[in-house]
Parts: sequence; structure tokens; C-alpha cells
Amino acid sequence: MKRVSIRTTVAGVVVIFLAGCAVGPQLGSPEFPATGSYTASPMPSHTASAPTDGGKAQRFAFAQHLSAEWWTLFHSAELNALIKQGLADSPSLSSAGAALHEAQENLRAATGALLYPGVDASVQATHQRAPSALTGAPTEEFDLYNASVNVSYTLDLFGRSRHQLEALRAQVDYQRYQFEAAYLSLTANIVTTAVGEASLRAQIRATEEILASEEKQLDVVKRQFELGAVPRTSVLSQQTELAKTRATLPPLEKQLAYTRHALSVLVGRLPSEGKLPEFQLQSLQLPEVLPVSLPSSLAHQRPDIRASEALLHQAGAEVGVATANLYPQITLSGSYGVEAFNTGDLFNSQSVIWNLGAGLLQPIFHAGELSAKRRAAIAAYDQAAAQYRETVLKAFQDVADVLRALETDAWTLQAQSQAEAAAQATLDLTQKQFELGAVNYLSLLVAQRDYEQARINLIQAQAERYSDTAALFQALGGGWWNRGSTPDGATPEKKND
Repeated sequence: MKRVSIRTTVAGVVVIFLAGCAVGPQLGSPEFPATGSYTASPMPSHTASAPTDGGKAQRFAFAQHLSAEWWTLFHSAELNALIKQGLADSPSLSSAGAALHEAQENLRAATGALLYPGVDASVQATHQRAPSALTGAPTEEFDLYNASVNVSYTLDLFGRSRHQLEALRAQVDYQRYQFEAAYLSLTANIVTTAVGEASLRAQIRATEEILASEEKQLDVVKRQFELGAVPRTSVLSQQTELAKTRATLPPLEKQLAYTRHALSVLVGRLPSEGKLPEFQLQSLQLPEVLPVSLPSSLAHQRPDIRASEALLHQAGAEVGVATANLYPQITLSGSYGVEAFNTGDLFNSQSVIWNLGAGLLQPIFHAGELSAKRRAAIAAYDQAAAQYRETVLKAFQDVADVLRALETDAWTLQAQSQAEAAAQATLDLTQKQFELGAVNYLSLLVAQRDYEQARINLIQAQAERYSDTAALFQALGGGWWNRGSTPDGATPEKKND
């Protein structure tokens, strides 16, 4: 009875000891800000409209489904085809996919190494010489043959293996969301670059039209000079204005070339290959309904937030690993095989060898190394938590910025549309008055400059609405969770669990 009592007591102490040592942060979803809106003041139900291309009012549809192929809302077959090509050939996306596969294989390797016994078979043949000084017998040479199976397994009493696997699973999650971030960035960059190209083409076309008008006006001024109606300075001023306008074309053409080169690289092509579609603002349709996710859903939808959360989980698991390293490691081992001096005796019952063993490794003195590593792991966890919070705040800022941008973009386009119409009417009237001699050349010159600037400003305001609409879809996460499959073959719903 006394022996049983002692054993019971020892077992109880061991159980309590083990329960207390299986430490490490309990990993779960971090706290997320509780808010019902993105902006300090309420957003309007819809934006302003303008009587021009890209001037339709946009309606904010809160809590509405966000398509995984959001770029199709621009209704451009050329844009859809280009994005499809980019998703297939982009090296940046291929790199992100390869990094994900690497993390998955590392997890599989560690799972096999940490959760299951290691089993190895070995066959060995040696020719040996035993010196007489050790055996007391005459020097002898002989052959020795050995075949055995060895098994070893380290018990995970303090959660070291479990936390190591948690860290690797978190790394897989991180790479998965990095892939989604690369996917989203690629599609958004293709859309905004295409919009930039369309804007530049429109600006070049407008500048060429303005040049043609100014050239005609120069002919009128020259005729008036020949008739003595205007001084030579008027001719020189018109020539100067024409040259200034013509000088704006090369920078626009250079920007267009750069934009085309960037678009080629985005879809995995050399700039010299060409064969890309040419985008025009008129070929793009501004989405009239803008799905806006609820703030409470943003944490599950933004890839950068999910990636930051995965890093936080990984840091927490590393704390568990560092804590478990302070405690003993118990390893069980065993082997079974045969050993003989010649191959004919290998399967003789007298040649059988086996062993069973257990090993205990208890850290005793490492000059504070293990404790310091644990404190460092805790500091790394605190850093990851702060970075997660910063990522969340930045995500809310992105959405708030683009929502306000869309609101003000609409007002800007409306004002620029009115300014362009007024400048056009003023220029037409001033040209007629100038031809009749009712106004001087200075008035005509001012009207030309005002119209030129108003035309360019209108085009830029149109492009800004398209770009900021794409930025909204990007800021909300791009709808990747509604896609049918992921690069690792899992369903998006499983990734949100």
C-alpha cells in the first residue's frame, strides 16, 4: 500500500508538472476595432453626376457582394483579356505561388518529422582488424555484416513540436495571403495602368486638336497682319503659343511609351513584343454600383491584414517553442536487426540483436541563453501585435481615403465639365469677335489658353474617377474570398476558418 501511495503521489506531481509546463500563448484571432463606419461623417448614398464621359453618378451599396472579378465591371473585353494574360504569365504572381508551395512542403516535412517516429533501415559491411594489444589474442582480420531497423521518437510533453507546427502552419497562411495580395496588386495595377494609358491618349488627342485649331488661328492672324489689321507682335504671339502647345506633346508621348512598357511587364511580356490593346476612356464604362464591405468584414477580406495576423500567430507559436526549450526532452529509441561474421549467418537466430532505450535531455546551465531567447520571442510577439494593429489602421485609412476620393472626384468632374463647356463657348465667341475686329488678340490668346487647360483638366478628372474606383475594389480586398479555388487547391471558405 505504501508503494502504491508513493507511485500515485509521484504520478500526480508529474501530471501537475506537465500541465503547468505545456505553456505558450493561446492562439486565436486578435482583437479587431469595433466600428460601424469607415469615415467620421456619413457617406452619401450616391455621388454627383456630370454630363460627360465617365460622369454618371455612382451609388454606394454597403454590405453588398463584391465580385472576385471586379475588373469586369468596367465592361472592357480588352481589359478582361489582358488581366487574364497577366494572371497566367506574371512573374511576380508565379514567385508568390512558388513561395506558398515551398511553405506547404516545409510544413509537410516537419509534420512527418515531429508527429511520427523516425524509422530507418541500415545495412553495413566492414572489414576489420583487431590489434592484439586490445584483445590479448593474435592479430586477426575479419568481416562483419550488420542489418537493422532503427526507430526513434521524441515525446512532445511540453508542446515544443506542437508549437513548431503551429509556426509553420502560420507561415503557410502568411504565404497564402501574400499570394492573394500579389494577385490583387497585379489586377489593380493592370487596371490603373490601362486607365493611365487611356488618359494619356485622350490628352494627346486633345492637344493635337488644339494644335490644329491654333494653326488655323495662326493663318487668320497672318492674313490680318498682311491687311494691316494687327501688328506683327500678334503673329509672333500666336506662333509662340503654337510652339508651346506643340512642346507639350513629346512629354505626353514619352509618358504613354513608359505606360505601355509597364503594362507589358505586368502581363509578363517584353516591351519590344507589343501587341497590347490600345485603351481609350470611351471604351471603359464607369461602374455605377460600388459594393462596399462592412467594416466588421474588412479583417477577413484584406490580404495584408490576414498576412499580418498569420505573422502574429507565428510569433506566438515561437514563444511556445522557446518556452518548451526550457524543459526536458524525452526520446524513445529502439532497433532490431542481425549481425554476423559472414552473410550466411545473418538470418540465424543466434545473430539477432535488438535494443530499447530512453533518453532524457534536461537543460541545466546555458548562461541565460534559453531564458533570453524566450524573452526575445515575447518581444517579437509584441512587435507582431503592434504591426498587426498598424496594418488594420492603415487598411481603414485606405478605404476611408478612397471613399472620400470618389465623392470629391465626382464633384471635381462636374466642375471641370462645366469649366470646359464654358471655356469652349468663350473661345468660340472670342474667335468670331476677333475675326470681326471686336476684340484684340490678347483676349483671343487668353481664351485659347483657358480652353486648352480646361480640356486637359477634364480628361484628367475623368481618368481619376476610373482609377479611384479600381482603388476602392483594391482597398476592400478585391473579393478573392469569392473565387472558386486558391493556389493550394483549398476553398476560400476554409481559409477564413
